[in-house]
Amino acid sequence: MLTLNYIKENTEEVIRRLAKKHFDARESIEKILELDKERRAAQAEVDKNLAEVNALSKSIGALMKEGKKEEAEASKAKVSQLKETNKSAEAKMKTSEEEILSILYTIPNLPHDSVPEGCCAEDNKIEREGGPMPHLMDDALPHWDIAKKFDLIDFELGVKITGAGFPVYKGKGSRLQRALINFFLDNARDAGYLEVQPPYVVNEASGFGTGQLPDKEGQMYFCQEDKLYLIPTAEVPVTNIYRDVILNEKELPIKNTAYSACFRREAGSYGKDVRGLNRLHQFDKVEIVRIAHPDTSYNDLDEMVSYVQTLVEKLELPWRILRLCGGDMSFTSALTFDFEVYSAAQKRWLEVSSVSNFESYQANRLKCRFKSEEKKPQLCHTLNGSALALPRIVAALLENHQQADGRVKIPAALVPYTGFEYID
Repeated sequence: MLTLNYIKENTEEVIRRLAKKHFDARESIEKILELDKERRAAQAEVDKNLAEVNALSKSIGALMKEGKKEEAEASKAKVSQLKETNKSAEAKMKTSEEEILSILYTIPNLPHDSVPEGCCAEDNKIEREGGPMPHLMDDALPHWDIAKKFDLIDFELGVKITGAGFPVYKGKGSRLQRALINFFLDNARDAGYLEVQPPYVVNEASGFGTGQLPDKEGQMYFCQEDKLYLIPTAEVPVTNIYRDVILNEKELPIKNTAYSACFRREAGSYGKDVRGLNRLHQFDKVEIVRIAHPDTSYNDLDEMVSYVQTLVEKLELPWRILRLCGGDMSFTSALTFDFEVYSAAQKRWLEVSSVSNFESYQANRLKCRFKSEEKKPQLCHTLNGSALALPRIVAALLENHQQADGRVKIPAALVPYTGFEYID
């Protein structure tokens, strides 16, 4: 979340920049400033009363020694009165602080100056693109038909076991999944990321720490009895490793990678864009996370984007990178680049990765800080990206690499992981 001090010192700038995200912050910020004024007034009253209590308490002993019992008793009564007054003022302070915090949680992160103006996906800016654009035969199949033809994925069985959006992978479909996970993890390790294996459920504090709560509460699966949430991405548990931690400046940047199953309710999703693997409630993903120094976090972001580009290139897929406009960005992001691969059979682009810099927004919620020898602890910057999400990668691989003889060719870089060159 944004810091109170930054809002107080840059009120109009905050309102102006949030307008790029199509968020009208004026009312919320004016309320925060009003509550902060009340909080500071209550604090001043508490401090003044405490000073008087201390002075009176010191004088009581002297008055008793001098035999001025009535004056001493009057001072005692005054001390009791001041303490009662302070209880009310302290309660007011606490209420104001809680209200400020609750409003701060509802205000999005500020977009970076380089974020384009725009209200929806059509306004995103194409940064660069590449990869071989496939030219398929007239009878080319979409991935859901290829999956059925070779018995790779059983969508109906998933409906029987759980419901729509929970497919069952079989045979070479399962092996392809496992191959991609290991391929992505090995590449991340070679790029200097430390692999961690996180829990798949998190507590409420973790959800608040990375900004899933309260913004995306309705999109997460919730275990009511234990008050735990199924993770929508490994970003949540991995970033929360550093909650309430003060790092040494020399440790930065910290680079982690993790595989996990991901769970998303995707409430409100329907239509042709959810067919097959295009949108699932459970899917596999490899995530990369960085805890970075504020001075270098945008260099880190560029490195992460370049790294994800190497993955789609190795998979021989046509790709493009989009700089998201203000209206299409997430609640917590300061700058996001989306990767899309082209689905030749569906004749459309599919998002397979988002790489984002959250600056200090998550770190302030997490209290994730670093310290150098000369300075007080400062907030870190946090970044993450999909590297990569499997469903739409699998969809594009099946569609784009289908051959005239009906088989599907596996990209050369993936063959050592699959153990086969063709799906047939």
